[in-house]
Amino acid sequence: MGILVAKTVPELRAQVANWRGQGARVALVPTMGALHEGHLALVRQGASKANRVVVSIFVNPAQFAPHEDFDKYPRTFEADKTKLEETGAAHLIYAPATREMYPEGFVTKVSLDGPAAGLESDFRPHFFGGVATVVTKLFTQCRPDIAMFGEKDYQQLLVVKRMARDLDLGVEIVPCPIVREADGLALSSRNAYLDAGQRKIAASLNRVLADVATRVRRGASIPVAEAEGAAALLTAGFERVDYVAVRDAETLAMIHDVKRPARVLAAAWLGETRLIDNMAV
Repeated sequence: MGILVAKTVPELRAQVANWRGQGARVALVPTMGALHEGHLALVRQGASKANRVVVSIFVNPAQFAPHEDFDKYPRTFEADKTKLEETGAAHLIYAPATREMYPEGFVTKVSLDGPAAGLESDFRPHFFGGVATVVTKLFTQCRPDIAMFGEKDYQQLLVVKRMARDLDLGVEIVPCPIVREADGLALSSRNAYLDAGQRKIAASLNRVLADVATRVRRGASIPVAEAEGAAALLTAGFERVDYVAVRDAETLAMIHDVKRPARVLAAAWLGETRLIDNMAV
């Protein structure tokens, strides 16, 4: 029997209710499709912590600005379905249409502060509002016990954790480690946009972050390490650097030293492709 597919909220809720009637614990893995090994790792970790795993596939228009890549974002549902079936770890795909998620007249949005302030929000001010709104809907539609989020989107992870806590959504947010290529590049659906030359340059992002983290741990000035990290990315061939920032690992507040756990985060451009990455300091 192949993996189940639900396209409406009633279908999703009926199946989850059936599992709950059997005493099952349910995990949700929210995705926008174009699945790669990073997503599949989330699915496997979900299966290790729950009896049933729901994978949502929905390219969320609310988190794209008009000039961004919503129309060209890869949509590979049949290939995604095959990958999920091959894992043996996913039990249902929730693949709603845009009208199912945002019915005519939809006007409600989730407002954020705290870890949503700065970094990504400085360059994509629409982004976290769109993420928070769709994730809140997914949580209330599926009502999972746990939800799996990758650390590659580290700021998003902290935003969702804070939102789930503040709004009493009843979902435990489970962080999952970054999955990387052999050369250190973090797996991302947008890596498919890179040509061969850009792909070679992209691997330097991880190396520069590691260097910044090492220097800061050894006592280097954080502003100097950030500036030199950004310069190193430009030297490596990145065309634009949005930020290289060392922040508190729990709040993303600016820091002056690393007496508490810290994280170095970066976003930079190769052509029309924007890559993000981060690592612990």
